[in-house]
Amino acid sequence: MTLNLKAKIYTDENAAREHLEAIQWPQGPVCPHCGVINEATLLAGKSTRPGVYKCRPCQKPFSVTVGTVFERSKIPLTKWLLATELLTSSKKGISAHQLHRMLGVTYKSAWFLAHRIREAFVPLEGSEGPLGGEGQVVEADETELGKSHKSRSKGRKHNLKFVSLIERGGKVRSRKITGKGRPISMDINEALYVNVDPASILHTDGAKHYKYTKFNLTHESVDHNKQFARPGKLAETIHCNSAEGYFSIFKRGLVGTYQHMSEQHLTRYLAEFDFRMNNRAKLGITDDMRAVKALEGIRGKRLTYRRTNAA
Repeated sequence: MTLNLKAKIYTDENAAREHLEAIQWPQGPVCPHCGVINEATLLAGKSTRPGVYKCRPCQKPFSVTVGTVFERSKIPLTKWLLATELLTSSKKGISAHQLHRMLGVTYKSAWFLAHRIREAFVPLEGSEGPLGGEGQVVEADETELGKSHKSRSKGRKHNLKFVSLIERGGKVRSRKITGKGRPISMDINEALYVNVDPASILHTDGAKHYKYTKFNLTHESVDHNKQFARPGKLAETIHCNSAEGYFSIFKRGLVGTYQHMSEQHLTRYLAEFDFRMNNRAKLGITDDMRAVKALEGIRGKRLTYRRTNAA
């Protein structure tokens, strides 16, 4: 679907606010202070900015952006919605410099805006069930982000590493590997233990990290020194091609769009690429639907500039 830059929600503040209210408040205004639903009065005084409500039970004012990643932003809501659409529909991401040029805001504002939208992509803890299930295949593979081979090599010690767990034909969940003071296998095993249904069939490469897990996962592997896939005894063909494809998209985004990702922000970049993968067209989700899903996730995740720099 072609992005309509002339859509009213991208040009009219009232339309943008009403669009966000419809997504955030399907049953009527929700007071962020006391949680009461549809018990608020829209204030219409000349000195009151549009979209401010007053909760009748607690008598506190609020708007649809209070308690969200958009709270206290001076950037127009139309630009927030456009930035969300651009970030969710760009398969390999969109840089802060590109957002700065397209939205007409400073680079610093565009950078902070993009990180706040990425924060909206992060699922709330406990909101998602485990990956896989009885008879389902979950692929696990890890990768690292290093400097180009064309530049001077500084070794792999400081390369960023992460592991991705991918349901065959389904969703992905990526976790940063810290590697600080403990073996990589501990981070990988923890990610498997927390995120994968123990009834799943685990497919990996021949890396030793996967040989011993905290729970009894059925495990089949393929030795990439000999082959990229082989017939499986319990399920379909044993391979990690889904994970490899995901890594390819992520690294093309790094090389072609972002150029650099610091360790302190890697978790948000992983959330961004996971979100687009989990809401891809192959699963029947359009660009507009993906943007709506992102806007559904903005509540309860307020992110300040100080927190962003200290992450």
